[in-house]
Amino acid sequence: MERIICLFAGYLFGLLQSGYFYGKAHKIDIRNYGSGNSGTTNALRVMGAKAGAVVFLGDFLKSLLPCLMIRVLFRSQPEMVYLLILYTGFGVILGHNYPFYLNFKGGKGIAATAGLIVATDLRMMLLCLVAFVLIVAVTRYVSLGSLVVATIFFVWLFIFGRIGAYGLDQRLLPEFYIVTALISGQAFWRHRANIGRLVRGRENKISFKSGKK
Repeated sequence: MERIICLFAGYLFGLLQSGYFYGKAHKIDIRNYGSGNSGTTNALRVMGAKAGAVVFLGDFLKSLLPCLMIRVLFRSQPEMVYLLILYTGFGVILGHNYPFYLNFKGGKGIAATAGLIVATDLRMMLLCLVAFVLIVAVTRYVSLGSLVVATIFFVWLFIFGRIGAYGLDQRLLPEFYIVTALISGQAFWRHRANIGRLVRGRENKISFKSGKK
């Protein structure tokens, strides 16, 4: 039951589409511009750096806060609290990627994943941040940096879960790995078009020039 509650609560938080509402406040439906999704990168490209920062912060916090709440509420169950954090974060990502009131057309879940990572392990967040910044700075491919973050997320939790770093009941490890794989898999699935363009050398590079205001 706890798993279902965390997943559903996360989905509700994920429905807060920062990019969509920021765009509406500026008389823009962001879904009609750029890549057509309501995430951070599209907000940055369409509306400029300020919009990108605001949208990222909103999507980051809507994941971080419920995940931290779960961490506190279930601190008396250390054998499964990290699994419940993953369920909550996964719910947020699903709500962000597939908001029912926008015909299930949302973002790609990377900012929400970042919030989950911070709530889970600050060391992992530091590694992800360094990797993301370096990759984007060198290649200017946000999609590539995002996919590397998703990969680090999976590998890190697989290794540290295996060695017992999160105090999980070992019987829950297979489930822990499955949810981790689903979260990472969502990033790759939502970036499938980007992956195709990366392979063909046609992926769009990020620009920090101001867009629509």
